[in-house]
Amino acid sequence: MARKKQYNEDLVVEKAMNLFWKNGYETTSMQMLEKEMGINKFSIYSSFGNKHGLFLESLKCYKTKVSVILEKFKNATNGVEDIKQFFYDSVDANYKGHDQKGCLVTNTYNEFSENEDQLIKEEMISFMDNLKELFIEKLKINTTKDETTILKQANYLLLAKHGLAAASRVNTTKEIEDYIEMTFVNI
Repeated sequence: MARKKQYNEDLVVEKAMNLFWKNGYETTSMQMLEKEMGINKFSIYSSFGNKHGLFLESLKCYKTKVSVILEKFKNATNGVEDIKQFFYDSVDANYKGHDQKGCLVTNTYNEFSENEDQLIKEEMISFMDNLKELFIEKLKINTTKDETTILKQANYLLLAKHGLAAASRVNTTKEIEDYIEMTFVNI
């Protein structure tokens, strides 16, 4: 008979997510995960298969956490102003006492850029493609822009969002605000 879990899986995944977010995948050891999650290696392997499986669950957890910001962005109707607000919303938590910096997806994207891990790449591509589609949708609200301009601006904004996530790890609030404001000068 299988033993009953003595922990809440959602809570331990969130703890793991925060640790991966703070340290990255490679730097986060199983010992660090055990300590942070409050469960032993056997439980981690039993529930998630391995560190990689736990990391994939952590990415899903992160996507759930940011879904509030994405849903607000998706439902907004003011075009470029909505994209700008999304940029502000996406870095807002970094300056409210949290020790995570940047975006877990962007951090992962950067960490795994040279890696052949197909599952992680698929997660990253899916997230970025969805974000780009939202940018395109918001840019199309301005009916004076042609398709080529919209696509170029969407690509630019996607790269600017990557830059923003990286900058939010080390830059001040004022520097981040200036970056966002300058990003939208010509959009």
